[in-house]
Amino acid sequence: MSFNYPQFLWALGVLAIPIIIHLFNFRRTTRLFFSNTRFLRQVKQETTQKRKLKQYLVLASRLLFLLFLVLAFAQPFLPAREQISTQRSLVLYLDNSYSMATPVGEKLRALDAATSYVRDIVELFPAETRYKLLTNDFAPFSNSFKSKSEILDQLSQVRLSPVSRSFNEVIKRIGDPSNTVFWISDFQKSTFGAETELDSAWQVRLVPIEYPQVSNVFVDSVWLDNPFIIGGEKNSIRVRLHNQGPKALDGLVTKLTINGVQAATSSVTMEPNSLVETTFDLSGGLTGYNPVIFSFSDYPVSFDNEFYFTLNYTGRLRVVEIKPDARITNVENVYGNRTLFDFRSYSVTNVDYSILSAADLVVLNGLDKIDNALNAALQLYRNQAGKLLVIPGSQPDRSSYQNLLALPALVKIEKPERLELEKPDFQNPFFENVFEERSAAMAMPAAQKVLDWGPDRSAILRFKNGQPYLSKLDNTYLLASSLDREFTDLSTHAIFVPVMYRIAASGKKAERKPYYYLSNSLVTIPADSLEGEEPARMKGEQELVPAQRNVGDRLLLEIPKYSVNQGFYYVTHGRDTLDLLAFNLEKAESSLIQYGGEEVKTLLGGGEQISIFTATSPEAFSNEIKARYLGTPLWKYALILALVFLLAEVLLIRFFK
Repeated sequence: MSFNYPQFLWALGVLAIPIIIHLFNFRRTTRLFFSNTRFLRQVKQETTQKRKLKQYLVLASRLLFLLFLVLAFAQPFLPAREQISTQRSLVLYLDNSYSMATPVGEKLRALDAATSYVRDIVELFPAETRYKLLTNDFAPFSNSFKSKSEILDQLSQVRLSPVSRSFNEVIKRIGDPSNTVFWISDFQKSTFGAETELDSAWQVRLVPIEYPQVSNVFVDSVWLDNPFIIGGEKNSIRVRLHNQGPKALDGLVTKLTINGVQAATSSVTMEPNSLVETTFDLSGGLTGYNPVIFSFSDYPVSFDNEFYFTLNYTGRLRVVEIKPDARITNVENVYGNRTLFDFRSYSVTNVDYSILSAADLVVLNGLDKIDNALNAALQLYRNQAGKLLVIPGSQPDRSSYQNLLALPALVKIEKPERLELEKPDFQNPFFENVFEERSAAMAMPAAQKVLDWGPDRSAILRFKNGQPYLSKLDNTYLLASSLDREFTDLSTHAIFVPVMYRIAASGKKAERKPYYYLSNSLVTIPADSLEGEEPARMKGEQELVPAQRNVGDRLLLEIPKYSVNQGFYYVTHGRDTLDLLAFNLEKAESSLIQYGGEEVKTLLGGGEQISIFTATSPEAFSNEIKARYLGTPLWKYALILALVFLLAEVLLIRFFK
């Protein structure tokens, strides 16, 4: 134990005063004469014993009162575990991710508690101490050490950030292990990162922000039943919700808002720690760029109650047909809708091979023989993940088709037999959302196959005898017959158009993602007609000009993490709108399961250079950090004991007879 003012200990000399008073009784005695003193002597002996006991107790109370009073003025304290004089520069990492919006008390967020902790640290250390305040934004102000006043000013500007950082990211950003690091965070398991052996040169002080266990509902994923949006097709939006926590939810109301107008609602019931899906059917009439918000009300954690995604109907599918002559074909009739397709048709003698690489689908229609040049161009196209639809001619050359398709069992049928097709397998993902009604009495077309490639249990369409009629072989769709009327009536059947549309949609190269997470650093959008040096811009709550480069007919955007917030951004170039992007918080940020301080220390190697603060409130932290760096003051206890013994003296004199 030490004293702040040891000079007051000289006052302990006053303890001699009550001792002197006790030894020399200055009270005057009166002599009385009695004829018989035997009885009085006996009474005097009993009274003297009680008087001596009372005097000793009063003396002890006076001595202890004076002792603790002097000690209170000397201000005793238990020495600090760490010396404050050795701390000349400190690094303060403050986790300001959105999970820090979780309440830790009545009207107190985790971020509010964390900023209070930082303020206590800054107020505690000497005025000459320098500080570096680091947040998840990795903003420029954290690059250098600042004074106390500058740090307090920066602290007042700290806001919740959409960016999450792992332990390794923060350590790499700090860089220099020579400074003591105060690590103030909620230590989420989902964002902390991998186990790391922390070098012994680091001096880390872990300050966990613990919040009570709460249930939190957040969006796990959103997808379309048909990911390739083609106008007029039936489609549905599916949303998977995750309820993480011990509380069940009954009748959680969810809303779907499209273009700022509420389009649908649903009610879901969720068990603790469960996943639930809800579905919304898409209405017709949507065109262009459509921002969509899925929302619900979930308290007390509400930062993830909205999820943003897009429905973009602007991209046209690029289809190239190669045919034997200049006649208009059934394929051209199907893909002639200019609002949906960018269709180009070439005769085999006049093919522009350079445009094949940009096509979403190449249709080889009615050729009897495939020459070597065309075969080489198609092989290159398929190697670049291009989709190819092969419709044979009436007299296909087996050798040339074999060279293209590489099917050992490929056989040309010399005398084809006309057979009816089997009804589609509605469980096949190819036909999902194609048919409004699934009737067992559906009439099917018939066909005479001219090519046979053996059994195919996964065929999209097959004859009633089980042999395949339309198969998907890697990136190639293969039809068993020509589309000429003498070979099949498929082109006049109702199933023809949806099948051809689905084949074209499956080949779409520039699939637009309905949403991105803020961790996505690279976004690719179609942009085949950019002119000039003006860069593309992202316009939302703020306007950004990200780093970008053109690669063929694609524009690659490098998204700056600390500058993008959740929400919608239109990508524009000049007066043209190239795309609509939606960004959301990482779903890992919504997982509120925490590591305890000891668990974090174990993950970092458990070295002695890592210490933990156990305070659970700003008041407790203030006391703990003062005890660690200033010591534990005892003067209050000394003053209380002095008052206790003063009261004891009064009570002894008053009531001890």
